[in-house]
Amino acid sequence: MKILKNAHKHRILAIMAGLNGESPIQLIEFAGRTAYRSRERITDKSAEKFVKMLREKGHESVLEHSCMAVEFSNVSRGFTHELVRHRLASYTQESTRYVDESDFNVVAPPHKDEKERLAVLTLHDGHSIKVSFEDWMNLNEQMYRGLRQAEWVPQDARQVLPTAINAPIVMTANFREWRHVIKLRTHPSAHWEIRQAMTDLLTDCGSRIPVIFDDL
Repeated sequence: MKILKNAHKHRILAIMAGLNGESPIQLIEFAGRTAYRSRERITDKSAEKFVKMLREKGHESVLEHSCMAVEFSNVSRGFTHELVRHRLASYTQESTRYVDESDFNVVAPPHKDEKERLAVLTLHDGHSIKVSFEDWMNLNEQMYRGLRQAEWVPQDARQVLPTAINAPIVMTANFREWRHVIKLRTHPSAHWEIRQAMTDLLTDCGSRIPVIFDDL
């Protein structure tokens, strides 16, 4: 078993551009100028100003003309349960129905001591012992591996997997939706795991396509 703390990673897999090599913001400008019949005003440097104007006026529907695919790894099943609630996106996630999870990588809160014994576990003979997060994950791991060794297929053995289990996922969404997701999930009230991951993604996106993200 491996306990992951602050180990989340993201990787931008693709950013949609134009057929003729236009950048994402040039593609957005080309589509957006349809509304104004003003494509003759397109220059090599006009896209950033145009997209900033759309953003400032709240015309974010035009940002939907380009999209981005991102892989998140070393994140928990709890993270992905929250992420997939964003409906205007496409997802592909590692399947616990088909993948053997016996390597048992689990995500722990970075602000907690996973070895501290706090929870009381009552045994079948009536005795009670204190267990830690790490102890409980070890018990889960032993149970899962035991079921697999007993020839339970992954989709049956997964019933004992914890929410903390590592669950890699790829998400693809247009830029308007990414802005919405990042706004919501970087808020101070967001869960620590998704907030950390989205804050890192925002920093990355802000350096790659600042005009789309630098106001967040």
